Amino acid sequence: MKKYEMLSLLKKSGVVAVVRRPPYDKVVRITDALVAGGVTALEITVDSDRAFEMIESLNERYGHEVLVGAGTVLDAETAVKAIEAGAKFIFSPILDEETIQTTIKHNVISIPGVMTPTEVVKGHRYGADLLKIFPGSSLGVNYIKELSAPLGHIPMMPTGGVTLENVAEFIRAGAVAVGLGSSLLDKKAMEEERYDDITKRAEQFIQAIHQAREQGEINRENYKV
Repeated sequence: MKKYEMLSLLKKSGVVAVVRRPPYDKVVRITDALVAGGVTALEITVDSDRAFEMIESLNERYGHEVLVGAGTVLDAETAVKAIEAGAKFIFSPILDEETIQTTIKHNVISIPGVMTPTEVVKGHRYGADLLKIFPGSSLGVNYIKELSAPLGHIPMMPTGGVTLENVAEFIRAGAVAVGLGSSLLDKKAMEEERYDDITKRAEQFIQAIHQAREQGEINRENYKV
């Protein structure tokens, strides 16, 4: 799969599900529940037990239907290990040029974490495909909106603090997608193996994102008229 096709798949649902430290024996049921809800991008954080094994097995399971990537990647060495395991994208909480160059070399998606306008532009110039605005909970919707005014040509996705109540606002503010952790994957639901609840939650997020996108298109058309 070419990179532009992978990016299209990632943006399709508008969600990157952050699967942090899942029990190895439950990860497939968790990710199956997310995929059933319409999620097309799954991030396995590298601080998870047997993370690279999970990435490899999930890539084999879903093939080209779902992107499986690595998260919490802090350096190029870890990025290489994840890519060798089959990761299709590298999600980082920081901006590290060497890590970005590694993803470019291996033709996978790079999503570094940034906070300031200067970091956004640097990440874009380094060759990042998307810029992870982090932490979203501290910066808020208005920050994305204000960044998008001068930097709307740079695709951004907030991560952290995105909820079902504010996800549509983030999309309308200019986000092309969002990263979702605990607001999507309820810890208690996973412990109690209520996988249908996880699927329902994913469906609710994706519906809210698609409705916000549709409303944005309507507003743009009205503005043209």
